[in-house]
Amino acid sequence: MEVKLWNDKREREMYENFAELYAIIKATEKLEKAYVRDIISSSEYETECQKLIAHFKTLAFTLKDTVPSIERFADTYKMDCPAAINRLVTSGVPATVEHRAAAAASATTSASIVAECVQNFITAMDSLKLNMVAVDQVHPLLSDLSASLNKLGILPPDFEGKMKMKEWISRLSKMGAADELTEQQARQLHFDLESSYNSFMAALPSAGT
Repeated sequence: MEVKLWNDKREREMYENFAELYAIIKATEKLEKAYVRDIISSSEYETECQKLIAHFKTLAFTLKDTVPSIERFADTYKMDCPAAINRLVTSGVPATVEHRAAAAASATTSASIVAECVQNFITAMDSLKLNMVAVDQVHPLLSDLSASLNKLGILPPDFEGKMKMKEWISRLSKMGAADELTEQQARQLHFDLESSYNSFMAALPSAGT
């Protein structure tokens, strides 16, 4: 006795689409694992992944009424393909594209922090030139500079500017708010700021490569 899996052409098409969706999810899972294990190159992975994602999006749109949840579809057929679900449903782009986007975002963030550091260096040096030497004037400027330097991950913990600002902040914290730096202290602080600024600028090219 012949058993029919479908009753009409429409039902047959639906099951064929189910089979194709199943195959795409399984293929994506294998591709993700191959990429993670470095079995295929990044360029090969990206090309194949983009094809699978494109096919998946087309098929998912076609099946949106019969398969409203891809996760539920995978559970129903006991597929156990977490990497594929993440790539096809959650991310929607190849891992290589995600990594490039993350790197670009990181570079943009670093650039803004570098600009912030430069601004804080210049503000602190200019303030000393304008004879703003009271502790309650100098301390906030050095704190801002120290905070911005610490946000920049490309600088090592023992970077000259970080160490010197920490020393000065510690020294100022022991003084009263209305106390003022002596001419010699102000001159030394300006020298330390200028020296740290030059070291900071020199560190950027090698840190960015």
